[in-house]
Amino acid sequence: MKIGIIGNYGHDNNGDEAILQGILTQLVDELGINSDDIVIFSNNPDNTKSRYGLQTVKLLHKRGSLLKSMMATIAHNRKIISGLNLLIIGGGGLLMDMYKRDAPLYSSHAMLGRLTGCKVIIYGVGAGPITTKPGTFLIKKMISSAESVSVRDTKSKELLESIGVTKPVHVIADPAFQLGKQVDRQPTSSVKNIGVTAVPYFSKDYWPTSDEAIYRNYVNGMAANLDVLIEKHGVNVTFFSTKFPQDVKVTEEIFEVMKHRDHVTILKDNLHPPELVSICQKQDILIGTRLHSLILAVAAKTPVIGIGYHQKVKDFLKKIDREQGFVDIQDLHEHPHLLDAIVEKYKENWMREQEEIAAISMQQQEEAEAGIQQIRQALMLGGKYES
Repeated sequence: MKIGIIGNYGHDNNGDEAILQGILTQLVDELGINSDDIVIFSNNPDNTKSRYGLQTVKLLHKRGSLLKSMMATIAHNRKIISGLNLLIIGGGGLLMDMYKRDAPLYSSHAMLGRLTGCKVIIYGVGAGPITTKPGTFLIKKMISSAESVSVRDTKSKELLESIGVTKPVHVIADPAFQLGKQVDRQPTSSVKNIGVTAVPYFSKDYWPTSDEAIYRNYVNGMAANLDVLIEKHGVNVTFFSTKFPQDVKVTEEIFEVMKHRDHVTILKDNLHPPELVSICQKQDILIGTRLHSLILAVAAKTPVIGIGYHQKVKDFLKKIDREQGFVDIQDLHEHPHLLDAIVEKYKENWMREQEEIAAISMQQQEEAEAGIQQIRQALMLGGKYES
């Protein structure tokens, strides 16, 4: 029984690594797959191998242009995929065309699976944006090559259907919720500790199309809102990152323009998913810009406020019925009391808020476990499933 896993792994994006950790937990602990029979397609095989101790291969073989890189990748990875029983294209916002490599890269692997007789599933992914004709074509081809498709939110399902996908698209919880199974967070009596993750929104060092004015407004707006929280509620703020090292720089820049730096701690380490869950568990509220900081906080039964730098943040909060905890990132610099208003609402019924997020956490974990049935069914399709 040979299984391959493809996703945006090996970049020290620990949100994506949390997805991979969740999938591995499902395969090994829930389905009894031997870890020696798992192959991870990684952007940085050495990084991935050092994390998980599993067989890793290059996801993309770079040869200058995208076309040459894709040709080299197909030539190298065809033989590997032909030796697999199942290929899981799993987790993260993979069904998009915002970055020019993504749709060709993932669709080519799905089509290789179909050509070589390896079963392919698209598992717990996010969709969008899909705005180009080539991207739309390739994503539809990827889906047509798969035995089954599941996404992590209703908006992703609706988007795929709107571009003409007719195959059934199922909604499951993100596999990263598996990491919350062992968490036993006890309710707190008040709001004292707030965790924060920040993304380099429109930064010249990170964003596909940078805009220094937008970036500065975001940094200043986040700083002003956090200063208000410290002034009114006396909270301690802990910055940490799920994308290393890019997110560390923006947290330092926010810190530098804050007035109440004596109430702020910055964790600058490359934190792996179990450490991130542990940090989230210790917070009273998590203010998350990165989607998977929100997912891991909910997994840890910690109340959340989402900063909407991307539609997926709002979609996630809507899915867990927490839209009242959403803030549009572009509003931060104009309204320094946005975060305070939400914290005030949470504090009015603080025990109830914690009870409700704990119930949501359990529900999402159950939905993530239900996704295992998609893997099990794919393995059984060829009569090769071994429990």
